[in-house]
Amino acid sequence: MISDDLVTIALGMPGARESAHFGKRDFRVGEKVFMTLPEAGRAVLKFTPDQQALVLETDPGLCAPVPGGWGSKGWTSLYFDGADAARVRELIDTAWRNVAPKKLVAASLP
Repeated sequence: MISDDLVTIALGMPGARESAHFGKRDFRVGEKVFMTLPEAGRAVLKFTPDQQALVLETDPGLCAPVPGGWGSKGWTSLYFDGADAARVRELIDTAWRNVAPKKLVAASLP
């Protein structure tokens, strides 16, 4: 996968828009960030600490906590180069659901 693939996925989430966060591309619902693209091959996703722990256990090497306090709050680096597209889509969806308004999440359910 490349950054453009993640951009397409992120902007395909209901209510998502692109903006900038600390000079880096980010993706938001309203004013809440669910994903950033700080550098080539790496995205940062907004997980809960429990979600982060689970993905670190189930997908070793795919994700790592962001260093420092942000990581302890659930912010997680996703190393997407060569990653399975379906799994990356699931992870972005989880991050989006963590910040999207409940009504928007409910409306997006199949």
